[in-house]
Amino acid sequence: MPPQHRIADFIETYTRDLKAEDLQRLFTRDTRDAYRFITRHVDLTPLEGLPWHKRFVSKARMLFLAFTMKLSPARRLVYGAALLFLALGLFNLLRSTPQGFGFPDGTGTLVVAFVLMNLLVLLELADRLSLKNDLEVAREIQQAMLPSGRFSAPGVETAGFSRPANTVGGDFYDILPLDGGRVAIAVGDVAGKGSPAALLMALLLAMMRTLVDERLEPGELVSRLNVQVSRHAPGTRFITLFYGVFDPQTGELTYVNAGHMPPLVLRADNRIERLTDGGIALGMFERASYSPGHAVLRPDDLIAVYSDGITEAENAAGDPFDESGLENALRLYGRDPIADIGACVLRAVEAHTGDARLADDLTVLVLRRTAPVAVAV
Repeated sequence: MPPQHRIADFIETYTRDLKAEDLQRLFTRDTRDAYRFITRHVDLTPLEGLPWHKRFVSKARMLFLAFTMKLSPARRLVYGAALLFLALGLFNLLRSTPQGFGFPDGTGTLVVAFVLMNLLVLLELADRLSLKNDLEVAREIQQAMLPSGRFSAPGVETAGFSRPANTVGGDFYDILPLDGGRVAIAVGDVAGKGSPAALLMALLLAMMRTLVDERLEPGELVSRLNVQVSRHAPGTRFITLFYGVFDPQTGELTYVNAGHMPPLVLRADNRIERLTDGGIALGMFERASYSPGHAVLRPDDLIAVYSDGITEAENAAGDPFDESGLENALRLYGRDPIADIGACVLRAVEAHTGDARLADDLTVLVLRRTAPVAVAV
């Protein structure tokens, strides 16, 4: 193969799947996010009264320290050595004079700096890939804990959808058939996101399913769940939860809202109502009590229970999707098959946010009361 073809093949392989918007995000959104992450504990208020040039130098120094202190001590030492060799190599290179063929002074030092920098990149990449593999396994376990597909029974159909902002998240939903044809639905949101929220999510889901098996009414179930969360979850964490039991024969929904977003009810005539009854989030006060609320769904009425990640999702200009965006999406897609509604809502959120990174998990559960099936006599 001619050399030019090998070069072309290498470039094509190296740039495979590269898009212009990926490069744009690299130097805009990703850079801003990295800067915020590294400097999130840095207090810049003492620099506000300094002249711009001193403020620039001080910010650069504080950014350098914040970045290097995120490295392990050994890698911090290697990084410092690489910078030292880089400075020495550049100094020797600039002060040297060309002497015909051969390498100029400082070349060897620059090579050492290059090798050390690439060693650090290799080590950090290995750590990231190892962590990513663990998170992918955790994601699979988390997804396996959630109901798969839609649930339908005489008089009711329901489905849930969840998309974490990171590999794993703190949102969850559940659909549990009960005796007498009733069905229990739940949507929860653990404060925060990522692995800590995912661990608490798994703990809460396991405790809730255990209490459901005891056939407790919604008020008692949530009260006992709050006691367990208060005792075993970290004091800085709390969990919002909507738990309801729907009876398709009567259309009655008995629910408890523990600090969660008010669900929306799409009536058959396209009116939207909110279920505003509720209490405080789980884990805030061990002795908190929860009183159930009641709503009646008529045939073709739809209820949507969602997490705040839906309404708080922002576009590049900082405008949230808001409850009005969710209402419009429900009116537009609320008559679609139950298995498609949640996915359509998530696509509407993504269309609103565009290239902006999702700051929170997205979860929505929809339940529709279906018309009773006539029984032939």
